[in-house]
Amino acid sequence: MKTNHYRKYVWRSKLKFRKIVIAVALSIPGASAFACASCGCSLNTDIGTQGMGMTSGWSLDLRYDTLNQNKLRYGTKGISQSQAANTTNGATGAPAEVEGYTQNNYITASLDYNDGENWGLTTVVPFIVRNHMTYGSNSDDGVGGFPTGENGYSSKGSGIGDIKLIGRYFGFSEQKDWGLQFGVKLPTGSNSQSAVANSGGTVAVDPGLQRSSGSTDLIGGIYKFGFVNDLENWGYFAQAQYQAAVIVTNVPTSLVGLSSGPSDAPTVSTGGSYRPGNSLNVNVGVNYQAFEKWVPTLQLNVINKRADSGTAADTWATGGTLAYLTPGVLYRLTEQTQVYANLQLPVYQNVNGIQLTPSYIASMGVRVHF
Repeated sequence: MKTNHYRKYVWRSKLKFRKIVIAVALSIPGASAFACASCGCSLNTDIGTQGMGMTSGWSLDLRYDTLNQNKLRYGTKGISQSQAANTTNGATGAPAEVEGYTQNNYITASLDYNDGENWGLTTVVPFIVRNHMTYGSNSDDGVGGFPTGENGYSSKGSGIGDIKLIGRYFGFSEQKDWGLQFGVKLPTGSNSQSAVANSGGTVAVDPGLQRSSGSTDLIGGIYKFGFVNDLENWGYFAQAQYQAAVIVTNVPTSLVGLSSGPSDAPTVSTGGSYRPGNSLNVNVGVNYQAFEKWVPTLQLNVINKRADSGTAADTWATGGTLAYLTPGVLYRLTEQTQVYANLQLPVYQNVNGIQLTPSYIASMGVRVHF
């Protein structure tokens, strides 16, 4: 009788730990790594720590993401810079802009509270470091863009991005293994960054490359996790999340627009409207939990984003559909602390217009329960 009680205790302890591991695996940023494709954002890395565990209390997640967008893509195919320079922008009829690179680094802090019964709340605060270079577009006489870059600019900026508040309700079942998400993205970052043009003068950094979209967005989602066919060691998770801008503001009128040619002086911009495209992010994955401390994970991350809109937006070269296969691993340092790493590898990229895409996205982080 005593032995049976002990076995039940061990089984329950293992099951509780596995459920916690699933929750931590769900918080791994590879589930939604952000790729700011060209002059617009096509994949979001600012995912909140979802905190879908069975234990109540607070947790803090600190994550670092890095990606270098240096591959030009036109639809589903790669394109050279010289080919891009000879392509027409489908929205304006002018020569297409030729991007050089966009180096992105993110440090994201996510503070989560879970009452252990019905609801939880996550606050996500990103710090963004971004360097960008564009050759600009050729003028009507065919000069000024690639390869000289006379119509282009380089920009460097860092600071707090847009903060997210994401709540969840998971009181639908006794197992607490599925729930709904609801939240808001606030325009807390700066959307007034400028840079020095190669031809002289000051230019406005494109709205899609600012640290803030300038919009207030609503977020809604659903998630589920559990064990694969009741297998003891294989867990699964799935999530779908939709984000849409509901309040938008105009681009600041004090910024200066990029000149149309190397001989033209930059002109003062009159600002304009800008609305980031709505996005749908779907993530599915499995994890293997037979090891004592190591938990390998494999995820498929897909996002579809509509093109940006507004008079200040690039309506031709923003948005698209991207899919990444993401192997990762989680390591349990203590009962309260886990570290993790992910590597996102593109398996499908279909962008609107011509955009920059990365060859990979690397992420690493630590999560502490207290």
